Amino acid sequence: MDKKSPKPRVLIVDDERFYSEVLENLLSPQFEIDVAGTGELALAKAQTEPQPDLILLDIMMNGMDGYEVCRRLKQNAQTRDIPVIFLTVKRDIDDEVRGFNLGAVDYITKPMSPPIVRARVRNHIELGRLKKRLIECEKRCGKKNVD
Repeated sequence: MDKKSPKPRVLIVDDERFYSEVLENLLSPQFEIDVAGTGELALAKAQTEPQPDLILLDIMMNGMDGYEVCRRLKQNAQTRDIPVIFLTVKRDIDDEVRGFNLGAVDYITKPMSPPIVRARVRNHIELGRLKKRLIECEKRCGKKNVD
């Protein structure tokens, strides 16, 4: 990552403070961290400038669960392009498939491996930035990327 550009922003969404603190300590040297303890707060923070470059989202939360948060993020034009990584204790393949079907870019199970979390966060932020640059280039050139 370019040293002149600001640190990428990561929004951690988990109602268990223990996991939020672990992730914050793990990622704060490389990333600017924001934390939300509820789905409602996460949706609000995702729309606040500067927006997060990536969201780490727990599934099992009091109130609105992570699936619903992801669904709402992906339905909103302002937040749909923010990459979401589910970070959860749910290990069932159906849960993982459901997460991907809702638009998540990755799925990590707890307990987590710190090097794996750092690598996946870094990779998805970089992919997101490259996607934004490609879209900006296509707009300037008046061309559409062929899928």
